[in-house]
Amino acid sequence: MTQARTHRVGLVGAGNISEHHAYALQDLRGCELLGFVDLDQERAKAAAERHGVRAFDSLEALVDAGATVVHVLTPPSSHAQVALQALELGCHVLVEKPLAEDIEDCRRVGELAREKGLVASVNHSLLYDPQIVRAFNAVRAGKLGRIVSVDILRGSDYPPFEGGALPPQYRSAGYPFRDLGVHCLYLIQELLGPIENVEAAYQSLGGDPNLAFDEWRALVKCRDGLGQFQLSWNAKPIQSQLVIHGTNGIMRVDLFAMFHAKRAATPLPKAAERVLNTVTDSVQPLVDVPRGVWKFVRKEIKAFQGLRDLIADFYRRLDAGEPPPVDIGDATVVVDWVERIARQADDAYAARTAELPVSDEVPVLVTGASGKLGRAVVKRLLHDSQRVRMFQRRAPGTVAANCEVVVGDLGDPEAVDRAVRGARVVIHAGAAVKGGALEHETATIKGTQHVLDACERHGVERLVHISSMSVVDWAGSSLGDPVTENTPLEPHAERRGAYTRCKLEAEKLVAARAAAGLHAVILRPGQIFGNDFPLVTGAVARRLGGRWLVLGDGELPLPLVYIDDLVDAIVLAKDSSLSNGEVLQLVDTDSMTQNEVLRALGNEASVIRVGRPLVFLAGKLSEPVFRALNRPSPVGVYRLRSALARLQFDSDRTRELLGWQPRVGVREGIRREAEAGRTPI
Repeated sequence: MTQARTHRVGLVGAGNISEHHAYALQDLRGCELLGFVDLDQERAKAAAERHGVRAFDSLEALVDAGATVVHVLTPPSSHAQVALQALELGCHVLVEKPLAEDIEDCRRVGELAREKGLVASVNHSLLYDPQIVRAFNAVRAGKLGRIVSVDILRGSDYPPFEGGALPPQYRSAGYPFRDLGVHCLYLIQELLGPIENVEAAYQSLGGDPNLAFDEWRALVKCRDGLGQFQLSWNAKPIQSQLVIHGTNGIMRVDLFAMFHAKRAATPLPKAAERVLNTVTDSVQPLVDVPRGVWKFVRKEIKAFQGLRDLIADFYRRLDAGEPPPVDIGDATVVVDWVERIARQADDAYAARTAELPVSDEVPVLVTGASGKLGRAVVKRLLHDSQRVRMFQRRAPGTVAANCEVVVGDLGDPEAVDRAVRGARVVIHAGAAVKGGALEHETATIKGTQHVLDACERHGVERLVHISSMSVVDWAGSSLGDPVTENTPLEPHAERRGAYTRCKLEAEKLVAARAAAGLHAVILRPGQIFGNDFPLVTGAVARRLGGRWLVLGDGELPLPLVYIDDLVDAIVLAKDSSLSNGEVLQLVDTDSMTQNEVLRALGNEASVIRVGRPLVFLAGKLSEPVFRALNRPSPVGVYRLRSALARLQFDSDRTRELLGWQPRVGVREGIRREAEAGRTPI
């Protein structure tokens, strides 16, 4: 038996996908991974160390070391440039999808490969996914008849933004379509023949606030039928499904759960056919899912199995002198249609952002302006005829008169600097309110750091920082001593969760800068309600069917503050002379308990009260479970002690220094919310 020749392979680009290419190569006989090249030398070195190979400082150095094949794993905008350079140096190339971002570049890659007698191909990995291969085999065997249409449903989440310059997915409005649309188009093309036209719609629904468009739908007209697909960053749970419609049957392929479900046309009466198909549609997943899990456990199927199989076939074909797995011409057609739609989105968003001029000077900047509190603050300032600059993560559909917008993320220091430049007063209302630790650290801690740096750099007259009462040591306080601005800070913030930990760190950053001379005032609101803020949160009660579930006896005093009253205080702080990092607590003097809030709502739903001993027992039992998952319990004992601490709250200092009194008040606020028909939850 002839031993396959050895291919010496270099990976250009050391991002996440390079790991899977490296593992795939290490599983192949006849392939030797030489090393990595990346513009980020440290990242290349780290990847090389993980895989026991070398890091090179250039593609030329990689080829000089003996590379005969190059995998191009850089960002899509540089795919063609790197591929062309590798071909010129005499290497075969396998390019991550998409082949390029311009069809002329695609053609140049194909032409140069033919001229040099080399092989160029593209990683359309889903063509080799085991579930897709199984479905394609059924199609080729005629089990579905003639294929007439294809539907693809694909959800996604991008990794949390870690701060710094925005990653590619957020810099380009069309990136999500370039990233995932390419998979949908090459699958549809494979099933329905050459693509003749693609029409798409896209919009922003908030699933990923940094994406210009997070909901996409496309209708694809092919030679042999119609395809359509949805890309969503809003639909949950995330899904990846392919539905193939034929004249004799319909097949549903779930790529995440790894199962097929088929409905077939039969000679049976329609009623019997429906029953039969319902049974087969339900039974097959029950067989496929455990089988898929078993194969995964036994490592017969691995993560990114389609990519692994495509890479293996690429080298098998290279040795056999056969055409590559994906023809450059087919990939060029896909790129053509991807780019037509992606560029439409780019142009649409560019036109929208071009209509967002920013003046040299502005009286007030509000960060987090598209959030619940930020919107309320902006609305009040505009009502008071003040000119406002809004800093938010996406461009709005329309911009109100006397208002201007800077688009960016708090984690991006350059964007924050653009927003702060020229502002006399900054109201820093931006922070993370959901997500994991990384999201909170980026938006709340790093974001506040960036705001502080920019305020100092541009000589801002005053910073009004919105903190939170969660930074206070609730568990260590007692009912006899009202919580005030002098109450000790939370000593175990990490046990209270990412929100508390990061809000506390952010407040400390502001206090330190104020002590060093930055003009700032710190506001700590209590439990905000009204407008977009629900009254009934977990601190009050939880819905359990048609009932309210209350932890404890319901007599816990709540630190409520109505949104309009809070905005009053923010405006007063903006216009005050306070500038030495004063901390002001904002809680209504009219304290209400959980029971009183539920009665005030006039809701006739019955209330279930869970005694404190039982609540704390459940919390204690939850801790080892979450510890085994390497996660803190969201209902751990310390959190419960803090949440259920019986406390009174004092805002006397705020009244003395700001002259603030709740203008609306808690009870009137509840009445207004009920009158407006806003849901309390």
